[in-house]
Amino acid sequence: MTVLKLTPKQKLFLEYLTQFEAQHGYAPSQQEIAKHFGFKSLGTVQDYLTRLEEQGALQKTWNARRSTSVTAKATAKLASTTTSSGSSAAVSGTAPLPFALSLPIEGKVAAGRPIEAISQQKSIDVPATLIPARFQNQVTALQVVGDSMIDDGIIEDDFVIIRRQDHAENGQTVVALLGGTEATIKRYYRKSGRIELHSANTKYKPIVVDPSSDRAEGFRIAGVLVALFRKF
Repeated sequence: MTVLKLTPKQKLFLEYLTQFEAQHGYAPSQQEIAKHFGFKSLGTVQDYLTRLEEQGALQKTWNARRSTSVTAKATAKLASTTTSSGSSAAVSGTAPLPFALSLPIEGKVAAGRPIEAISQQKSIDVPATLIPARFQNQVTALQVVGDSMIDDGIIEDDFVIIRRQDHAENGQTVVALLGGTEATIKRYYRKSGRIELHSANTKYKPIVVDPSSDRAEGFRIAGVLVALFRKF
C-alpha cells in the first residue's frame, strides 16, 4: 500500500475541502478555495489540486459541476491526525457542526472474499466533519475484515461509513450483498449487462455478478462509502 505523505499546507487544504463539503454537501469552487486561503491566483489552487490528485488524495467525479472529492485514503490520513480541537481549517462564517456523531455499527463487511453478514448491536462516535451534513441521518457504520481495499487506504478493523442507498455510479465504493447473505466492500462497475466488483488489491480478482449466477439472486447495493474512521 502506498503511504500518503502530506505537507502541513496540503493537510490544511484537505481539511478545508472536507469540512466545506460537510457543511454544504458539495465541494468548494476554486474561487472559494482561493478566497479562504488568501491565494492571489487560481493557479495556486490548481497546483494544489493537481499534486493532491497525483498522490491519490483527491479524485474527480464524472458529470459533477464541482467534481473534486477527497478520497478514502486521504480521509483515513486526516482521521489519524485530527485532534479533539477539530479542524484547523474550519470554514469561517458558518455555524459549527457537532464534533461527534454516534452511529450504529450494523455488522462486519469483507474487504476480501465475501463473508456472511454479521449483525451487531453497538455504536461508534465519529467526527461529524467526516460526513456531509445532508447525509448525517442516512448513514451507518460497518467494521472491515480483510485486505482487499488496502490500496484505497481501507484496512482491517477500519470502520466504513456508508450512506444507505440501493444504487451507485461506476467507480464508487459500495457495500454489496451477494446471494442475500454475503457482504463485501468493493468498487462498483456495471458492464455489458453484468456487475463487476473490483478490489483495490491486485491479489484479488473481480467478483462478477451476471444474471445467470447464483450470486445474482439476492444481489443488492446496501450503501455507498462516504467516510472512513480508524481507531488507534
